[in-house]
Amino acid sequence: MDIGWFRDLVICIWGLAMTVVVIFIAVLAYLLYSKISLVLDSMKATSATLREITSTVKDEVVKPAVQFVTLIRGIVQGIELASKLFKKEEQEGGCNG
Repeated sequence: MDIGWFRDLVICIWGLAMTVVVIFIAVLAYLLYSKISLVLDSMKATSATLREITSTVKDEVVKPAVQFVTLIRGIVQGIELASKLFKKEEQEGGCNG
């Protein structure tokens, strides 16, 4: 038995060991993928539900609230403008009279 035979033996053993390791890693990756895919599907369903809820809240609560606040703000600005006009007229009338 010369050194070439030992080299060939080591290469064969190394090849078999690497084949077993690669198969083991592939099985672990498949198992991990199957478990993660279930979690990802659940997360997709949850995010779709949340998207629907936020859309409904936006349509049913936020839009009317914004419209109401805009109406109130317009009324307040109208009152402020009217009070400024009347104050200006009073000040002009009071100084000249």
